[in-house]
Amino acid sequence: MSTSSRRSARRGAARPQASNVPAYSDSAGHEAIELARQAGLVGDEWQNNVIIDALGERPDGKWAAFEVGLLVGRQNGKGSVLEIRTLAGLTLFDERLILWSAHETKTAFEAFRRMVALFDGNDDLRRRVKKVSYAAGSEGIELTNGCRLRFVARTKGSGRGFTGDLIILDEAYAVTAEQMDALLPTLASRPNPQIWYTSSPPLDGASGDQLYALRERANAGAPGLAWFDWGLQGYDLEQLDSVDLDDPDLWAATNPAYGIRISEEFISRERQALSAEGFARERLGIWPRQIKGKSGVISDEVWRDQTDQHAGDPGAVVRPRDVVFVAQVSSNRMHTTIAAVGARQDGSLLASIVDHRPGTKWAPARLAELKRRHNPLFIVAQDKGPTGTLFTDLAELGITEAEDRERPRRGDLVVPWAADVAIAYGLFLDAVVDQKRLFHLDEAPLNVALAAASTRALSGGTAWDYTDPAVAPLLAVTLGTWAVLTVKLPPARRSAYEDDNGLMFV
Repeated sequence: MSTSSRRSARRGAARPQASNVPAYSDSAGHEAIELARQAGLVGDEWQNNVIIDALGERPDGKWAAFEVGLLVGRQNGKGSVLEIRTLAGLTLFDERLILWSAHETKTAFEAFRRMVALFDGNDDLRRRVKKVSYAAGSEGIELTNGCRLRFVARTKGSGRGFTGDLIILDEAYAVTAEQMDALLPTLASRPNPQIWYTSSPPLDGASGDQLYALRERANAGAPGLAWFDWGLQGYDLEQLDSVDLDDPDLWAATNPAYGIRISEEFISRERQALSAEGFARERLGIWPRQIKGKSGVISDEVWRDQTDQHAGDPGAVVRPRDVVFVAQVSSNRMHTTIAAVGARQDGSLLASIVDHRPGTKWAPARLAELKRRHNPLFIVAQDKGPTGTLFTDLAELGITEAEDRERPRRGDLVVPWAADVAIAYGLFLDAVVDQKRLFHLDEAPLNVALAAASTRALSGGTAWDYTDPAVAPLLAVTLGTWAVLTVKLPPARRSAYEDDNGLMFV
């Protein structure tokens, strides 16, 4: 057989690299798969295997698995698994309320659109729909049989007041203990509840405590937990020297949709474009090594108290009209963060993560777009360390350092000095702990950064230790706080920027 023939014949593994399946006597998965097929949603072999094992039933008719965890690389098709499960819950299992949650609103909304399209595309399913709600924050589908599907962005209050039969936690790497506290009790009074976690590995070792704990229980063979992890086992991101990242057989083993909807050519391009760590995590499912026992400078309780009351509902958040955008590249150059900080009319400050992505090349163009659309007070970036490598591209895009640092113009690039970085740390700490005037939106990159943060001596004071890659979002927000509170535009140059459409920083 020729090399090209072997490539065309190679297919992704239909069974996961690690699994834990509770014993069952029968499975409702076969009915769910057939219903989806009739609706035009035909599952791959691996997707059907997950559905059958996850919907295994005990002799008493209850689910053998109360919890189901599905860990698989991006774009393999875990969304279709959830669609098959949800469709069956609404039409076959009489599940009165299904809550489908995601870390980000846009992810939950995309899932909502896919489910609406599934019902719209089939005459029988379409006749079962009583109502579709498109209202922001209340997206959902209600059927004539009384079963409902609601889509929610996760917050520490999500789910309170509901009684559900099925909870779906997509992007489970970002699930927090507080969110679980709000969601899990909604299942308590239902006769046959189930909860699903779907995800890729945690972004770093300081986050994803809930997912790490779930994996630990699955590896210990916990009863009532079905676990399907296609990621490479026996390695973490600190052991990549022992992994052949260029092996197509490894690509196929860790990506069940390999050769079906993900081509070898595309993965080859990913391998060239992504960092080794990013490729290993996102495509091969290799987990970061968990960081345990790290105490934060700001306690979890204090930080939670500073969560904006409307976090998770972007339409309800009162955002500043004048903001500072800050760029910060992580010490290992794996990620770049763009944060926004601004003062609201009530005197409080709001910090948010505008963008947090792998790599650095995308950041200058994104900052230029944000400058054009939102007319910020300043753009802040350090010219030393990893962020300094952005300056050439920023200058080519018209983002240049203020000629007069004491009297910058709106939109100028403001560069903090070492002493400013130390001052920024104190201002941030005071605004959160003492003054309680800086609020945040409960965003995973910032939460993780704070949990991982430690300090260092700088210019006779204290600053965040930038050497930990996870801390970059916190550095950005801290420098933004400094700029808002200390760098002043001349009054004649400050404009009342009233474009409400621009307040979402899209």
